[in-house]
Order: sequence, then C-alpha cells, then structure tokens
Amino acid sequence: MKESDCIYGLRPVIEAIRAGKQIDRLLIRQGLQGALYHELMTEVRDHKIIFQIVPLERIELVTRKNHQGVLAWLSLIEFQSVENLLPMIFEKGEDPLIIALDGVSDVRNFGAIVRSAECLGAHAVAIPARGSARITADAVKTSAGALHTLPVCREASIVRAVQFLKESGLKVITAGEKSGDIVSEADLSGPAVVIMGSEDKGISRELVALADRQVRIPMKGEISSLNVSVAAGILLYEIARQRSQISR
Repeated sequence: MKESDCIYGLRPVIEAIRAGKQIDRLLIRQGLQGALYHELMTEVRDHKIIFQIVPLERIELVTRKNHQGVLAWLSLIEFQSVENLLPMIFEKGEDPLIIALDGVSDVRNFGAIVRSAECLGAHAVAIPARGSARITADAVKTSAGALHTLPVCREASIVRAVQFLKESGLKVITAGEKSGDIVSEADLSGPAVVIMGSEDKGISRELVALADRQVRIPMKGEISSLNVSVAAGILLYEIARQRSQISR
C-alpha cells in the first residue's frame, strides 16, 4: 500500500467521512487519545466503518508524515448492502442472482470473479468486511471495469447476509470439489445466492450449513482443483444457461 493512495491525520479523515467518502481501510494507532480522537470514533461508529488498532510502527511503514496516528484509504467504488439492493431486484421482476465470496483475498481472483458475474447476469457480489480482497487498482483492472458497474455489497457478517437472502427466498448454492451434485445436473433455476470459498480453506461450516444445494464440477485431469475464479465462471455459466432455457 502506497502513501499516495491514502489520507492521514485526524481532521482530514473525519472530514472525509462526513463528506460521504467511503473508507476502504482505517488504521488507528494504539493508545491514541484526545478530543479529536473521540470525535473520529463517533463518526466511525455512526458510519459503521471497519477499523484496526495497530502499533505506531505499522502506520509508519506507510508514511512518516504528520499522520497523528490515523491512516485511511478511500474506496475506489461505492459499496452497497444486500438488504437495500434485493428489493430493487425483485421490483424489476427479475430472479436475483448474488455471488457471495467467503475469504477470497486475492485481488486478481476477485476481479476476475466480478468480471464473470457481470458478464453472466449476476446482480451483485457480496463480500465480508474483514478477510476479503481489497478493491485496488489491480482488482479494477482485472475486472475489466466491471467493479464500476456491478454492485459490490460489503457486509459486516457474510453469514448474516446469506441468512437474510435465504429468508428472502433465495436458494443457497455452495460449490465444492468433491461433494454434491454435478453442476450440469443440478437444478440451479430461480432466485439464488452462490457461495464461493477461498482456495486454501474452502467455504466455512456456517455457510455450508445454510446450503440448499451443493454442487461440484467434475474433474478429468490429474490436478484436482480449479482456480476459484474459473470455478465461479463455470458455475455462473451453467446458471445463465438454465435461465435462458426457462425464458424461451
């Protein structure tokens, strides 16, 4: 992360939040006190901004200018929430298709997934506020600009977001390597939220427990797994194919 990509200082960060700027990441020095600090924390709480308390050395890895113990990166996109977005999709008379990412932290994989999602008819991508890829210039480039057109919903809890979508009538679909129906043989029609997990840890148990349908992509080669962005593209294509058949 570069110094040129961030803003620093108590007052500049406070004013950025009040001006409606979306904060992608906020670092606050451990032990920081004072009136301006409490003013900042009021804004942080009111706007539900995710922040980290870090030692001084962590901040000074980025800048040694007069940061006053506060360092923030502005988001390159405007985040949305699934609770606000879902009614608008239903009002259009469309079956919602949401992609939920659980621990996908590589920015290029993330960008590629967003690109496929936009091309294949998804309405949004939902990510957790913590443990997800940051929206960097590399992510935007890999998405071929799709990050500027497809809504991204950053949720405090991806589990709660999926629970909300399930309770709202969306079928929860998880993709794995070994378990579940073959993707081309599963019924993936109707409103759906598709969960893709990280390549190293997969999908969390809490999310697997919410699944209405588990699917897998059959493998023929010696390598037993696909890149997560490739797997997402295959699954999204199959959903788009089934939807197009129904609409004929």
